Amino acid sequence: MDAQIDEVNLDWIPLAGFQLRKAGVQFDAVRINGAVGRCVADAMEELTGGDPGPIVADALGWRAVYFLVPPRSTSHRAWPAVATPFNSGRGRVSYVPVPALDGRTWPLSWRCLPSGPDRFVHTPLLNSLVHQLR
Repeated sequence: MDAQIDEVNLDWIPLAGFQLRKAGVQFDAVRINGAVGRCVADAMEELTGGDPGPIVADALGWRAVYFLVPPRSTSHRAWPAVATPFNSGRGRVSYVPVPALDGRTWPLSWRCLPSGPDRFVHTPLLNSLVHQLR
């Protein structure tokens, strides 16, 4: 585990395994499945010098990649069909899988670790990149 993570209070990360977290509370998320999601994650890492914010990868099914963005930052943006926003609002509740920082979390893993309590993937940059790559 990164020493920097030890100093950060991230109550929404489980101590072991993985848990579902309600989107719109600590964060929203954008899910992009398969090779497109991995390509977007690669590009986000490159554009941000290796610190794009927290990104979770799922090894099963659609092999989804979840980009954790600030709360309430996804609902008022147009997203291409390849991107599914997870947020909460009137009549809508979404849940996002979040793995522990270490230990047995399979099939989930951190593609990019969180680096601070208010450090998330930059929503406008992610949105712009997804529109360009679609």
